[in-house]
Amino acid sequence: MPRSSPDILPGTLDLLILRVLTRESMHGYGITQRLKTLSNDVLLVGESSLYPALQRLLLNGYVDAEWAASENNRKARYYTLTKAGRKQLASERAEFDQLVTAIQHVLNHA
Repeated sequence: MPRSSPDILPGTLDLLILRVLTRESMHGYGITQRLKTLSNDVLLVGESSLYPALQRLLLNGYVDAEWAASENNRKARYYTLTKAGRKQLASERAEFDQLVTAIQHVLNHA
């Protein structure tokens, strides 16, 4: 039976996308593949989740986008982290770390 991807906490996908884009510009498919690889095939992000998140990040000024040829010479939209995106990543990362610590504390001491 195929394994399904666990639900991602609301807002976490934006955080993960911002983090993946810290190293290089990527197109949508590349982002999903990178998340899949880094999570050992646990985080399987579909187009219906990815592209609304990318659009939200664009509208908030956290990423820029431009069209270019992909590795297989197809037209693809490449996303790049902005300065505002780096600041947002730092802020979201701090909040997420605090949340994870609180959840671990409850799980370990309840």
